[in-house]
Amino acid sequence: MSQSRTIINALTRDLDVAKTIAGHYGNKPDALLEILHDLQHQIGHVPETAVPVLAKALNLSRAEVHGVVTFYHDYRREPPGRHVIKICRAEACQSMNANALAEHAQKSLNVKFGETTLDSEITLEAAYCLGLCAMSPAIMVDEQPRARIDARGFDAIVKNLKAEKLA
Repeated sequence: MSQSRTIINALTRDLDVAKTIAGHYGNKPDALLEILHDLQHQIGHVPETAVPVLAKALNLSRAEVHGVVTFYHDYRREPPGRHVIKICRAEACQSMNANALAEHAQKSLNVKFGETTLDSEITLEAAYCLGLCAMSPAIMVDEQPRARIDARGFDAIVKNLKAEKLA
């Protein structure tokens, strides 16, 4: 199958998923957050091409849907890497050197928050409280919380994630 046909099939699938999810919520505009959450859960992100589909289904403007997607930092507009690491940026974690951990993570992965490594392995995201304040600094690795993480612990986690690909 050609590259363009594969892209068209994926695009069509994503739009069908968006329509189906909106229908599941009765095409109600007040369900937009839940719809976006489910869409991202199913395909990994909220593609720009889904915005007009959702706007039409929910009887909203494209600007309204786009505004919600871009306002909330939890919605991704691009596919994430194979692994997603979230670093807590809340005050409790900051008081326990999370800022140094964040700087180390960005430098060692050569990305900023919201970006994915060139090999598409790891997406680095900021989180604003993971609920592990007593065990800070905390991170989330593929939806699994990790506590009391320092630079060395972060490097070990990344090494293990990359080793999984080789296994």
